[in-house]
Amino acid sequence: MSDNGELTYNAKKYRTPDGVPADIVMFTLTKRERKTVTKTLPLRELKVMLIRRKKWPCAGMWALPGGFCQEDESIYDAATRELKEETGVDGGHLEYLGVYSTPGRDPRGWIISHAFFALVEEWMLEQRQASDDAGEVGLFTLQEALEELELAFDHHEIIKDAYVRIQQQMLQTTIARQFLPRHFTLSELYQVIQTVVPEFKEPNFIRKITSTRSRQGILKEVRDEEGNALSSNQYSQRPAQLYMFTDHEPLLSIYT
Repeated sequence: MSDNGELTYNAKKYRTPDGVPADIVMFTLTKRERKTVTKTLPLRELKVMLIRRKKWPCAGMWALPGGFCQEDESIYDAATRELKEETGVDGGHLEYLGVYSTPGRDPRGWIISHAFFALVEEWMLEQRQASDDAGEVGLFTLQEALEELELAFDHHEIIKDAYVRIQQQMLQTTIARQFLPRHFTLSELYQVIQTVVPEFKEPNFIRKITSTRSRQGILKEVRDEEGNALSSNQYSQRPAQLYMFTDHEPLLSIYT
């Protein structure tokens, strides 16, 4: 019988990583009501959740939440588990970001990290308590996280990459739905997009989002059982039509 390599293969010939953690960039949009006489949209800010490490390495430094993948689970399962342990969220939007493996990135040894990003509702992160291996939990603006804090490991790079990713997706997909109630006005949708992508300016947003052929079908008007249009004046003097996202994801191209 010919040897196909199964009998002579020796796993000890190959070095394995000292650990494979799943690190998660947890984004949320905070909302604060304005103190004005007239009705207006609340102030929104994009923030990221960080934990202050209690133990070596990087004790006392802010870091992304995460944990090591176990032998009996996939890296995605590990991220899902960590997300639930850190926030109580079981499901929601969790997406793979990339692998981080620069030599020396972690003093504990050869640690290859797989990063994910999650979009989580504000109240879930605000009520989060520190776990046993974390001193504090905090929500920080992107400016604070990227420009003012000294972060553990290469977490500055991971957050920066995740921010670029969600900005791209905010303009190319319907990911904005993760930061909106089921029924919303187009002004609320526009504000969410601008909060994540401040450079986004579209004076004809309402007309384009409702009439451009390539975008038709991603939104629909909210109506009652009799077919009457439903509106809201929560953030405006005059009632504004309510919309909701459909399950349609348009295939957009930079060439059209």
